[in-house]
Amino acid sequence: MHEALVAPFLEFGFMQRALLGALMLSIGAGPVGVFLMLRRMSLTGDAMAHAILPGAAAGFLLYGLELVPMTIGGLVAGAVVALGAGAVSRLTVQKEDASMAAFYLIALSVGVVMVSMRGSSIDLMHVLFGTVLALNGDALTLIGLVAAITLTTMLVFRRALIAECLDPLFLRSVSRLGSPVHFIFLGLVVLNLVAGFQALGTLLSVGLMVLPAAAARFWANRVETMCLIAMAIGVLASVSGLLLSYHFSLPSGPAIILSAGLAYAVSVLVGARGLLTTLRPHTSHRIA
Repeated sequence: MHEALVAPFLEFGFMQRALLGALMLSIGAGPVGVFLMLRRMSLTGDAMAHAILPGAAAGFLLYGLELVPMTIGGLVAGAVVALGAGAVSRLTVQKEDASMAAFYLIALSVGVVMVSMRGSSIDLMHVLFGTVLALNGDALTLIGLVAAITLTTMLVFRRALIAECLDPLFLRSVSRLGSPVHFIFLGLVVLNLVAGFQALGTLLSVGLMVLPAAAARFWANRVETMCLIAMAIGVLASVSGLLLSYHFSLPSGPAIILSAGLAYAVSVLVGARGLLTTLRPHTSHRIA
């Protein structure tokens, strides 16, 4: 048991760095995913993950696989897509989901073309799917900083975030925090996607954000409890995914997301609010 579960993380430095990065991503992205789900914006998170690709690709074209240029480019691209899609939805007849879909499809296509112009298929795979086993000190520092900023910001604006999930119109009527909190939250989404991009790539970075949060919904009602459960599921998925990758020579990023997907499937079936509980016949204790 020790050889299978513990030894890989004790013997290899790359496994330790991968585990540390995945754990910090889980802790930072889990609560963000819960609020995405409560706002019914889970697919928006997926769209934003694709939206950062052109910026990261621009950094790659200019400086290669360097952390800082690709990170700055991803942040800029994510902000442009978020603001652009929001402006289109507010100034035209098109709804936000349609404008976001249009923007992210264009961004994804532009990003893939930009990477292909200079890089090889290996570089494209790195950008799209990440290399969690190749995380270095700079990447870990970025991920840790993003996780710290995320948790601090969510603690400070916790009540406003919850209020906007429940009744955004009421929040805007009684407080000036309505619109600022919305954009602060979108900023946290982009930050965590950019951090996750280093480990999981643009296509999978949203996985540790959405899947643990969706699974946590089947176990709790309170927002705080859901956030803690989402973080715990993300941690378990990270550990199990890395172990599967090590023992069975699987790609590490997809293995982590598949582990989170398995946790979601189990939660759907046997969670406190899952299918088996919902479909179980309720016995009546009435006295005739």
